[in-house]
Amino acid sequence: MIIEHSHIIRVQGDIIAVPATGISYGELATVKSRSGISLAQVIRLQGDEVFMQVFAGSRGVSTGDMVRFLGHPMQVAFGDALLGRIFNGSGEPIDKGPSLQSLPRMSIGGPSVNPVRRVIPRGFIETRVPMVDVFNPLVESQKLPIFAAAGEPYNELLARIGMRANADVVILGGIGLKYDEYLKFRIAFEEAGVLSRTIMFVHTASDPVVERLLVPDMALAVAEQFGIQGKRVLVLLTDMTAFADALKEIAISMDQVPSNLGYPGSLYSDLASRYEKAVDFDGAGSITILAVTSMPGDDVTHPVPDNTGYITEGQFYLRNGVIEPFGSLSRLKQLVIGKRTRSDHGYIMNSMIRLYARSREVEQKLAMGFDKTGEDEQYLKYGKLFYERFMDLKVDIGINDALDLGWKTLAECFQPSQVEIKQEFIDKFWPVPITEPVVCD
Repeated sequence: MIIEHSHIIRVQGDIIAVPATGISYGELATVKSRSGISLAQVIRLQGDEVFMQVFAGSRGVSTGDMVRFLGHPMQVAFGDALLGRIFNGSGEPIDKGPSLQSLPRMSIGGPSVNPVRRVIPRGFIETRVPMVDVFNPLVESQKLPIFAAAGEPYNELLARIGMRANADVVILGGIGLKYDEYLKFRIAFEEAGVLSRTIMFVHTASDPVVERLLVPDMALAVAEQFGIQGKRVLVLLTDMTAFADALKEIAISMDQVPSNLGYPGSLYSDLASRYEKAVDFDGAGSITILAVTSMPGDDVTHPVPDNTGYITEGQFYLRNGVIEPFGSLSRLKQLVIGKRTRSDHGYIMNSMIRLYARSREVEQKLAMGFDKTGEDEQYLKYGKLFYERFMDLKVDIGINDALDLGWKTLAECFQPSQVEIKQEFIDKFWPVPITEPVVCD
């Protein structure tokens, strides 16, 4: 039911308030002012007062302007015609493609999937990034953040995974992106030839703040529909800290009592309601969420990464341009390692990480002035090869080739007795005759 009001009782920043009843949280409205017609969304209900965020800002809005409630929340079009298209934070096409007016529309921001319809995660999503596939595999229906400080190449990593990941549909939700960052995503997907399976919802830094809150919900609503149809959907969100900052900005405008560092007390539930959309449907497809969470000052105790860590199933730490092997974790990896991947996966993963940790210890020992031994030379060579062949984000290699490369790297630096792997796997996968001496440069 459409309701109209002509009495705005408060204009505060981009927030307006009108007296009204029978209005729902998240409902859309139009504001007709001398500047034109603007879209607004209900962000708070307090008694008979309804507070709305005006998308285009409140400049030109006066207390005598007309507010028209539309009777429904923000909606987004759905259908196969969305594939290959790019939309703004309001769900409108920005790629100069054909109109989507004839497509059915659905409301965004609905509840998470009923647990009865969920199944235990069991699928492996190959990304061709060795530090992901070998050491912390991405599992279907998993929700994982990428924790990174400003300046780290997290968007490049996200684009790389979007281009290479073994998924039917990739949906990008860009939140507060610089325009050149958006162009890099678009160009990367076009050049890789995967734009036809990609849908992009892009909010740039110059767009209305309230649209930041809509982007994840639109991306996830569309993902849910594709998942129900049996598609394996990978949702890429960047940057969830920008999403949280929008929550903070609106909460301050509403004079809400702030929590830690000014963020609203609802931050945890606001983040969780999005991340919990990750699901493996019983008898259908799946939704997997990989989201960037930038850390101001590289501080993991900042409210956004701190709350995120309690919601998600692990994290990737991106530091100094690489995925840090010791801080990163995929809590669901045991569901696919050796089950959906090769039988030697778990053994090679554990051995390589253990030996790389030892190489770090050797580096620290030598930095303190201790003498170098022959064994130290082995570990130093291994650490160098490990970085070049696995940690460098430019490396593009499939899981089986990466496992073979792991065996090759071990054989170039160590004797079989040093890697502490079961003899049956040594006999099957060791790439050189066991009697051959190991030469360490």
